[in-house]
Amino acid sequence: MTVKNTEGVVSRNAGPPLYQFTSAPADTRAVVAIVHGYADHGKRYAHVQQAWANKGIGSIAIDLRGHGRAEGSRGYCDRFDQFLDDAGELTKLVKETFPNKPAFLFGHSFGGLVTSTLLERDPGQYKGLLLSNPYFKLALQVPFVKVLAGKIASRIVPKLGIPSGLGGSALTHDKKLADEYDNDPLVFKKATARWFTETVKAQEAALSNASKVTLPLYLALGTGDPVVDCTGGRAFYESASTKDKTKREYEGLLHEILNEPEWPLIADAMAEWILAHA
Repeated sequence: MTVKNTEGVVSRNAGPPLYQFTSAPADTRAVVAIVHGYADHGKRYAHVQQAWANKGIGSIAIDLRGHGRAEGSRGYCDRFDQFLDDAGELTKLVKETFPNKPAFLFGHSFGGLVTSTLLERDPGQYKGLLLSNPYFKLALQVPFVKVLAGKIASRIVPKLGIPSGLGGSALTHDKKLADEYDNDPLVFKKATARWFTETVKAQEAALSNASKVTLPLYLALGTGDPVVDCTGGRAFYESASTKDKTKREYEGLLHEILNEPEWPLIADAMAEWILAHA
């Protein structure tokens, strides 16, 4: 199948310019809006976009503010809602680039928190939500002292960067991809104090409002994830009001299931679900 791939800056009237990667098959049957995780960027999903394009599914991945090729302080936000503004720009792009095509929203990790929150407030044009290891709950318990210090820093020095300790070996069993992550110049290794406090509040709100999710839901979890606690994703899934929901758990897979050696089978299963709901 002929596929047209494009990328470029997304200019906007308010907020920093973002960056987008579009994959458009000649005969597009459905389209997916992709939101990456924290410290991540859209181009790391190019292989998934290509796999979906081969099945007639177009997609647009965006770099959120402060990530990848988008402008803005690395990993920083004044308010969590600013990431929702960025996701809103992605929604506009999907509508403009693929008019009248059934659209779905996909979020990985922190992107799952962003997309879930967006749809809890307004499902808009989307026909379904797909999540992979969504960041509703951190796997590691953060000591109270560090949490308190983070709250204080958020007020006094909100852009203070704290080492995340996240490395490629926590994301995938594929050593080559793990090394690429560790050496990717667009991936940063710190979490800002303000991002941390805003995200904690957003996680609590997302789980509390999960019943507002009425669209079809697809949840994919790698149960060996050392970054995100899968119980958060399961709790969100159980609380969602939609009767049309599918959960797939992959035993022992790490945080980035779409970068694990088994990723083609996982992406194909998602594609089947998308096309069945298109």
